[in-house]
This record gives sequence, C-alpha cells and structure tokens, in this order.
Amino acid sequence: MKKLFLLLLIICSANYYSFAQTANYDETLAKEVGADDYGMRKYVIAFLYRGDKVDEYTEQERTDIQAGHMANINHLAEEGQLVIAGPFFGNEELRGLFFFAVESLEEAQKLTESDPAIKAGVLKMDLKEWYGSAALMLMSDMHTKVAKVKI
Repeated sequence: MKKLFLLLLIICSANYYSFAQTANYDETLAKEVGADDYGMRKYVIAFLYRGDKVDEYTEQERTDIQAGHMANINHLAEEGQLVIAGPFFGNEELRGLFFFAVESLEEAQKLTESDPAIKAGVLKMDLKEWYGSAALMLMSDMHTKVAKVKI
C-alpha cells in the first residue's frame, strides 16, 4: 500500500511539475518571436572592431560616418533584422556588438555590408552564430518604453 501511495504521489508531482512549466507558455507569442520548443532561436552576433582606415578620415568625416552608422542601426532595428546593438565602454579594439535575427552568416554579412562605417573601413566585423532566448526579439518594443530620448 505504501508503494502504491508513493507511486501515486510521484505521478501527481510529475504532472504538477509538467503543468507548472507550461502554465505561462504563450504559443502565439512563441511563434511571433520564432521560438523553438525551448523558447530559443538562432541569431548571428557581429563583433564590431576598430577598422584599419579610421585615421584616414577627418573628425568631421568620422562624425558623418557615425551618423550614417546610427541611421543604419535604426533602419535595421525597424525592419526587425537587428535585435540588439551597442558599444563597449572604453577605447579598445572591440567597439560593439550587433545581434541579428537572421538564419545564416551570409544574411548577416549582407546586412553588415550595408553599414556606412563598414563601407568606410572605420569598423570591421566578425560574425558568429549564436543560440539564445527568443525573448530577445521583444527587446526593441521594450526599449522604446524606457528610452526618454531616441538614438
């Protein structure tokens, strides 16, 4: 009898645990953000490094290139292709990151080549595939709710 009771307790616990895991699951949202069964998806991360031609430009030219770089970031974000972007603090060789919501390195390569800073040689990028939370796709909407000033 004790074994039967213990077995029923284990089965009930397993069912409860299974239910608790899926109680918050939103199938519509999961599909919207491209989540797999684990709530994850593929991204391509671009590591932005200081380019070889930085010193070839005047301060004004670099300012103009940076403005084009920021406009490109905003455009890619609005298109849903760029999920997260940002610089590192300091003045190191590694300048920043882009997280692209694309399926291949080739797609990410085409997007990076659209950036004025890449075209000018002020930045260069190293691309890596990454598997991370599909919830990152919601970052852009969340950011607009906490940013007082648009970049």
